[in-house]
Amino acid sequence: MSNTAAQSACFHCHQPIPRGVELSVEINDEAQPMCCYGCQAVAQTIVDQGLTHFYKFRTLDANAELPLLPEELSALDQQWQDYDDPQIQQEFVRANNGHNEATLAIEGMTCAACAWLIERQLLQLKGLEKVVVNAANERVNVQWQADTLSLSSVIRAIHKVGYKALPFQHADLEERYEKQRKSYIRRLGVAGIASMQTMMVAFGLYYEDIDEAHRLYFWWVSLLFSAPVFVYSCEPFFRNALRALKARTLNMDVPVSLAIIFAFFASLYATIYDTGEVYYECVTMFAFFLLSGRYLELLARQKAMTNAANLMKLIPAIAERETEQGFEKVMVKNLQPGDRIHVRPGEVVPVDGVLDSERAWLNEAQLTGESRPVVKAKQQDVYAGSINQEHPIVIDVTHTQQNTLLAGIIHLQDHALGQKPRIVQFADSVSKYFVLGTLLIASATYIGWYFVDPDRAFWIVLAVLVATCPCALSLAAPTAMSGAVSRLNRAGILLKQANVLEAMPTIDTVCFDKTGTLTQGHFSILEHWHHDPKQQAANEVIAASFEQRSEHPIAKPFRELAATTAITNLSNTAGAGLEGEINGKTWRLGSLAFIQQWHPHRSVPLAEANVVLADEHEIVAAWRVDDAIRSDAKQVIDWLHKRGIRTLMLSGDSNVRAQHVATKLGIQQVHAQLSPADKLNILKSLQDKNQVLMVGDGINDAPVLAQANASVTFASGSDLAQAGSDAVILSGQLKGLQYLFTTAHKARAIIRQNFTWALGYNGVILPLAVFGFIGPLWAMLGMSMSSVIVMTNSLRLMRTIDSRSFDQE
Repeated sequence: MSNTAAQSACFHCHQPIPRGVELSVEINDEAQPMCCYGCQAVAQTIVDQGLTHFYKFRTLDANAELPLLPEELSALDQQWQDYDDPQIQQEFVRANNGHNEATLAIEGMTCAACAWLIERQLLQLKGLEKVVVNAANERVNVQWQADTLSLSSVIRAIHKVGYKALPFQHADLEERYEKQRKSYIRRLGVAGIASMQTMMVAFGLYYEDIDEAHRLYFWWVSLLFSAPVFVYSCEPFFRNALRALKARTLNMDVPVSLAIIFAFFASLYATIYDTGEVYYECVTMFAFFLLSGRYLELLARQKAMTNAANLMKLIPAIAERETEQGFEKVMVKNLQPGDRIHVRPGEVVPVDGVLDSERAWLNEAQLTGESRPVVKAKQQDVYAGSINQEHPIVIDVTHTQQNTLLAGIIHLQDHALGQKPRIVQFADSVSKYFVLGTLLIASATYIGWYFVDPDRAFWIVLAVLVATCPCALSLAAPTAMSGAVSRLNRAGILLKQANVLEAMPTIDTVCFDKTGTLTQGHFSILEHWHHDPKQQAANEVIAASFEQRSEHPIAKPFRELAATTAITNLSNTAGAGLEGEINGKTWRLGSLAFIQQWHPHRSVPLAEANVVLADEHEIVAAWRVDDAIRSDAKQVIDWLHKRGIRTLMLSGDSNVRAQHVATKLGIQQVHAQLSPADKLNILKSLQDKNQVLMVGDGINDAPVLAQANASVTFASGSDLAQAGSDAVILSGQLKGLQYLFTTAHKARAIIRQNFTWALGYNGVILPLAVFGFIGPLWAMLGMSMSSVIVMTNSLRLMRTIDSRSFDQE
């Protein structure tokens, strides 16, 4: 094809270019004509994806059937479109009234600059509602309008800026981690072997009197070992630096890459022209120590992030579903709400559901941190991830896949880790400006030393770039935050907002709701008295038989107390009690006033008894039934007071009942008979001078939970309360509040230590490097050691958690 003909045809599709159309795409540094906007868009995508070899090797026969897309790009595009299938999306997309949400796993993300680049790219998409990018665990959480934007468009946008994105599925986490780990080990292996060889040669050159011919020979040997390190082991640093520069920002890999490139090419020049000095050992050792730091960071990040993923690994792949012919084996992902499944002893419950058996003992330790089995009665909720302890049970499926409690826990954990508290935002900002400052100082250093000692100028600048790499500064806050979140998760405390870790150390006032927060939220038999102790069992049967016919909440603990017997001629006096005949004998069960209608001058020795049993002759038994105070409430209140934290009760209950609980617990101030608006007004007035934590669990607590500086609820609390709170205590133990306080304080202390070390190290090393007291090799060792110290310090938050240790915290 002649050049003239080529210019009159579209470079992409070989069709004639219409008159007046002047479109082009730069391919291999040359502007190529396009016939339409479609070809221009496709060609530009091919260039952006680095697939220009498609044009180099395709046939130029215009009569042949031409592929309009490279096979690689077509396959990728088809794969992305597959993720728009509603059936496939059930496994990883959370749908809610036309709004979809998914977590994507990102490959190649190393720092906050990568996260910023991806976030900026996605925010340009129409229909995207929210994006949270987390560089710590290499994930991005996206929310979008289902009718405006597709998931494939989101993935395509991420791919366009050079990152690979796939829907995050916990089953693939270990495989991805293993792939990353092996990649680091291979790069480390190359750098490690080369480092040993180049250092051995370098020591020989430093301390032996070697003639010029042998010296040059050793230089070429060092080059032979250094080249694979430069090309292969250092490739991640170059790639990340290039991404940052393309996004017109700076990250820690920019000075790292500059240092490696300057050192390698300066040494290469000296080797080729047999002049100057070589620092191949610095290139190889620098790469080795940097990769070692990144590898340790990968291990630490994996340790912090696999807790929830390990939970998902417990979920079986196959379940037994009930059919008309019996039970059949089916894939868990194919279960639907309304199915009935069979779970054998020792097996893990695969989905959320309602217990259809009479009773079950379930181990929910993986969900709540509570090591003791929990008894479940018929029609109570059971959750995926819990383990059936005794006999076979039947469950009616209510939630599957992404809608289970376990999936929700993992989702909220990722959401909390994806957020950036102010301290992390500060670290990201400081790191970016620190890199800019380093580059400016390095430039000034070179200019200054060029006039003082030109032969040393380059190597001193190299030491400055290496020594001041802000790796430790960038790791100071994120590693500690990840450790704290993982620590709390293992203790059965789920963070919804990572900012709560910042807020907790400043809290000086804690407000408690009463019912369901300081108390258990349901009636229990707290004390009992029997006129004849030998008749206790018989009295309980009679009481249970009467209360079986009552709908009053106070009747529930009696229904679970004993078996029942037949009652005849039953009558109910509203607000007073029940009367009926059992085996021809008349009985009454109810309030003391109701019983005293039969026995006016009788009383019971049990203080505050509110359920009394009597026959026509005497009072035979009495019970005190009330909402029991949580067993650990007194301990938590005392613990708060010892630390100078004021406690208040904000309750909608009567003043008498609220004051009764407050007196027993030692709560310092009580506000009772409050409406939700009253609670909110009191809390706002407290916030004028105090930092307030609200602890509640009811629907009426939602406004104050949202308003408080920090808020905590329980997994048993209302959905509205959980939606408005910053943290959820899954174990149901109020002393989890202590653990939240202490973990937040420890996290703050460790972050401060990390910043002090990182800034202190750079403050000391920078002038030493600028004035030539530190060479590139020692600068490299100091920088690597600084990062390792920060990561090791943060890992102290990852120590094994035992909920029994709450008392000692």
